[in-house]
Amino acid sequence: MVIEATAREELDFVVIDRVVHKHNVEPGAVIPILQEIQDTYSYVPPVAIQRVAEHMNIPASEIYGIVTFYAQFRLQPLGKNLVKVCHGTACHLCGAEMVAETLAQVTGAREGETSPDGLFTVERVACLGCCSLAPCIMVNGETHGRLTPEAVGKIMTEIQKAEAPASVG
Repeated sequence: MVIEATAREELDFVVIDRVVHKHNVEPGAVIPILQEIQDTYSYVPPVAIQRVAEHMNIPASEIYGIVTFYAQFRLQPLGKNLVKVCHGTACHLCGAEMVAETLAQVTGAREGETSPDGLFTVERVACLGCCSLAPCIMVNGETHGRLTPEAVGKIMTEIQKAEAPASVG
């Protein structure tokens, strides 16, 4: 398996090498190594998979299999804003699918994706623990509840406006 770096993945291999060697290059350390790499970069870059495989003398495909098997790992960087969509029972019954669909329309990112502009990553979660606010989302740790399509659109539009570069004029 050959993994090539993209222009966006200009990584410092010294950091990756240090993480691998900190865990003594033991096969059982793959998950903690991947967790630390993700903590550093906010995702597991494909070039990091290749580098770890070389150090640990195991196939990159095996490490890729681990990354894709466990939901905790991401192969793409997070957007600037993390949006968690609750799909717990209360939210499901009150319109979580509508919330997710509105988010996809407004941001350009479906659940599990990052918007093309890198502004939003949308994640599906089992429950946010805010059942009385159903349906709800969490944006960067802030909960928004009792949502309608209009409210979802307004929240996302406000974030987009706040993130937009100031116009020069």
